[in-house]
Amino acid sequence: MFKAGWMEALSKVHFTVPLFIFLPTIAWLLWQWEGTPGNLAFLFVAGLFVWTLTEYVLHRFLFHWVPPGKWGERLHFVWHGVHHDYPNDRLRLVMPPSLSIPLALLFFFAFKTLVGEHEIYPFFAGFLLGYLCYDMMHYAMHHLRWGHPFWQRIKQHHMLHHYQENDRGFGVSNPLWDYVFNTTFKITRKKS
Repeated sequence: MFKAGWMEALSKVHFTVPLFIFLPTIAWLLWQWEGTPGNLAFLFVAGLFVWTLTEYVLHRFLFHWVPPGKWGERLHFVWHGVHHDYPNDRLRLVMPPSLSIPLALLFFFAFKTLVGEHEIYPFFAGFLLGYLCYDMMHYAMHHLRWGHPFWQRIKQHHMLHHYQENDRGFGVSNPLWDYVFNTTFKITRKKS
């Protein structure tokens, strides 16, 4: 994807790397909480919920946006087009730390101004857990067989996005916001 070897190396990552980076971060964020367990749970779940909307918005409006010109086409290919062209590339299914860490810091400081100095810790822990679930589920959708009907439906939703209508189905870890914003698929099943 890149001519420079160091850039190519920064664009690839084993699927477990985000776990090693962000699970300790989540634990540290939760350790910082000095409030009640009830408030911790509320803020954690709120962060998780906000992640689902963030995932949808990023996927729909950033990853599928193609800026004008040759430079724009190249940029789009680097940040998401490569995944649609090579959906089973094991080293390009999770976001590399060269992008995920700066983005996490950006989101942390943006949310800190919105939710507050103390509330940010459990809120952002939930947000990061949502991100990790998204990353792990996305990897699994492309490389594992799913036996349970619930997980099969989640995988089907994502595969339809890849192979039939890439302008629909932007929720990867869940289809909630696709229903809210009417970007879900119209699937008809034959009765046997």
